[in-house]
Amino acid sequence: MNFDFDEKESSLVTSLKETIDRDAEKKLKYLRSSDPLECLNLFMDYLTRLAEIGYLAIGVRDGKSSTALMAAQEELASLSPSLFLSIEYSTRIFGSLIAAYGTSDQKEAILPLLEQGRHVGSIALTEGGMSVENEEFKTTAAVSGDGFLVSGSKDHVINGPMAERIAVIAQSGEKLMVVLVRTESEGVHLGERYTTIGYEGTPVAPLRLDEVVVPSEHAMGPFEPPDMLGNLRRWEDQVLISASLGLMKRSFESALVHAKKHIRGGKPVIAYQEVGFKLAEMLTIRQTAQLLAYRSAWMDETEDRERDVLVNCAKVFCTESAEQVASQALQILGGNGLIKGNPAEESYGSAKYLQVAGTSSEITRVKIGDRVLERV
Repeated sequence: MNFDFDEKESSLVTSLKETIDRDAEKKLKYLRSSDPLECLNLFMDYLTRLAEIGYLAIGVRDGKSSTALMAAQEELASLSPSLFLSIEYSTRIFGSLIAAYGTSDQKEAILPLLEQGRHVGSIALTEGGMSVENEEFKTTAAVSGDGFLVSGSKDHVINGPMAERIAVIAQSGEKLMVVLVRTESEGVHLGERYTTIGYEGTPVAPLRLDEVVVPSEHAMGPFEPPDMLGNLRRWEDQVLISASLGLMKRSFESALVHAKKHIRGGKPVIAYQEVGFKLAEMLTIRQTAQLLAYRSAWMDETEDRERDVLVNCAKVFCTESAEQVASQALQILGGNGLIKGNPAEESYGSAKYLQVAGTSSEITRVKIGDRVLERV
């Protein structure tokens, strides 16, 4: 397993620091209650910047993670968690879905726009909760002439309020379809944007579809559910793993800066042994999570047969570690940590989202257990 990055890969991380300003998260949070068009314009500005440094094109067409991509994702997720989540769902998850299952025309029409930062995509997957395990979708795609009539409701549609296309996962008989719905189409109703305890700058909303007409050229499938959903969930879990690393970095750095600068009893609080112990534990957890995350990315890149179980392990450990590190950071920050808007407080709320999104921690543990039993 090689963690050495070449000059191009290393320069991408440096470019991210220069491209994404430290106020990005505050700007996005401020826009949550303002004009959706204003939010879209800001998001498109960041997309353009990221396209120029080559960030958006990595791993989209082959759907693979890599250690170099993980490093870049970790950096962006630490600079602005909300921006990272929106971009990854639009580019890496929506884009990978198009690249893996789209027709030649769909790929030609959409993928270049995503890589150039000129298109915002979204995935409409969950219904009545975050889990899709062992549940038949109630959203349906009924054959109608040379296309489909799509009806149903979806929860937690990331980027829904500003997306141009939403990839809707729908039941079509015994199999699944993916239909690319344009948000301006008749019968598409996006609900009011959710108020969330984490990722406050990421636009998330419910979606209702009332007999939306989707031409056959905008559909993908039908698929056997385990195959397509398995890939979709893996892409999503990999993004959430990277998001966890970014939260840990933000939390740890905010606690470290505070511990060095804040004076108690005539000396910086980092000089107190109990604070030093907490920072040591946070760093140990963060480094361990990082190694597991990078190993899972390397296994995906090399198509190792243990890839799926390693992604599952990384999803559980990294997302739960993000909450633990953020909690320790809040303890070190003391009263300052209780003031809403600091990086540790934001990370603490966001970490909980990561544990229930994608494949939840509980279901992931079941999957890991199943893999263990297969070996007995």
